[in-house]
Amino acid sequence: MTNSLGFVFPGQGSQSVGMLGELAEQHAVIKETFNEASDALGYDLWALSQNGPEADLNRTDRTQPAILTASVALWRLWCQSSSVRPGFVAGHSLGEYSALVAAEVLPFAHAVRLVERRGQLMQQAVPEGQGAMAAILGLEDEQIIELCAAASQGQVVSAVNFNAPGQVVIAGEADAVARAIDACKNAGAKRAIALPVSVPSHCALMESAAEQLSVDFAALKWQVPSITLVQNVTARPAADVSDVRQLLVEQLYSPVRWVESVLYMAEQGVTDLVECGPGKVLGGLNKRCTKAVSNHSLESVAGFTAFSELFA
Repeated sequence: MTNSLGFVFPGQGSQSVGMLGELAEQHAVIKETFNEASDALGYDLWALSQNGPEADLNRTDRTQPAILTASVALWRLWCQSSSVRPGFVAGHSLGEYSALVAAEVLPFAHAVRLVERRGQLMQQAVPEGQGAMAAILGLEDEQIIELCAAASQGQVVSAVNFNAPGQVVIAGEADAVARAIDACKNAGAKRAIALPVSVPSHCALMESAAEQLSVDFAALKWQVPSITLVQNVTARPAADVSDVRQLLVEQLYSPVRWVESVLYMAEQGVTDLVECGPGKVLGGLNKRCTKAVSNHSLESVAGFTAFSELFA
């Protein structure tokens, strides 16, 4: 374990048609990992991720397995390429499941079916059109929390992703989110924009989905993390395996405390964070959370090569 190194895994929104295509041409493990996921899911996940259609890839129950699989494929490629292992892993929302696989808490095939189920439950919990999410830029966290409370008027709206200083995502019932957007604009937000998502993640509307997911969790065998796992709900490692599982249940209706998670890893001596998954969303957030950590990305041949030269 290299305690100065942390691997972080992205969540929904990082997917794109054609992701990892270039790396797959050079490394068989990428396609092999997608084939394993396809066998578990019963459809060709590689074809979907490479060819779309984009609307299908962006369906929550398809997006979640696709991002998990891409992230695990990159993790496996790293493990093949180097004996260096991070001292810490963390994932943003859905990405926490990729971190679980990396830390050997759950087998990959179980995790990929679990996140498909998670996507289905989330979609079922709130019919399309009834929920919404929005990004708020340029206000303090506490200010947004207070504005959401005032805008709720008996409905659900709350701050759900503390992504970076001055960047918070809110979620809840569509009408309440619209009121909160207006309130944030009036309070001087630089931007307050609705996000193109159908499921209001990490708010109280997800409690019914979490109850169902906990039943699925109980049927699986969970292992002690082999790498320190920093979880979204507490921005800290769990005390034991039962806590790991309980925090994952709570994660579905609790805020993602990403800023605190990044700062915690930096406080523990992490100097390099590696985004192990498609896209570069987390690297951008991490830079805003702290200047004390260097950020790297594995999603491209150039990125993977550059990082390998530093740490392999």
